[in-house]
Amino acid sequence: MTGLFITLEGGDGAGKSTHSALLEDWLAGLGQTVVRTREPGGTDLGADIRELVLHRKGHMDARAEALLYAADRAHHIATVVRPALERGDIVVQDRYLDSSIAYQGRGRELGADEVRDLSLWASRGLLPDLTVLFDLDPEEGRRRIGATRGTYDRLEAESKDFHDAVRSAFLGLASAEPDRFLVIDATQPRERVAERIRTRVAELLERRPVGA
Repeated sequence: MTGLFITLEGGDGAGKSTHSALLEDWLAGLGQTVVRTREPGGTDLGADIRELVLHRKGHMDARAEALLYAADRAHHIATVVRPALERGDIVVQDRYLDSSIAYQGRGRELGADEVRDLSLWASRGLLPDLTVLFDLDPEEGRRRIGATRGTYDRLEAESKDFHDAVRSAFLGLASAEPDRFLVIDATQPRERVAERIRTRVAELLERRPVGA
């Protein structure tokens, strides 16, 4: 595959959606073909799964939740991401397997290794070329969501302890794979954050094979 796979990760309200859009615009301005997508919800099937995992009322078993995310991932990677990478496109994706490891593996206490293995099986082992991690105190993330949207989905509404565990898990993943991760302080000005991301992505573009 000659494309680039870039994922954006982090807690709720950290700025992933904003910066995925900015990155898409910048890459398009360079003449790159970009597929911007998200998990869950990057396909028609994924949109249905997203509604279930984020907005369904009532109790959902943690393992059922993890399996729904994995189902979305399997279909999404097979039908959207891999075809784009095989064409040589750049995929910019809001959330991927690191979110499952952090939220279900650590937050739901299902086990990071177990959830990672499930995600790798669902995606047939696909890992990003770059993962941008937006690090933000969960309380600040909650404040941002409240100020802009005023309502919270099932995961956003979880306890402070849950979100503290998720943040810790993300930072642990980044520490374990420093070559894949770019950790961003999400309290920085938007343009400073965008500049750091563009610098790292430009390095990846320079290393692409000629003609890719």
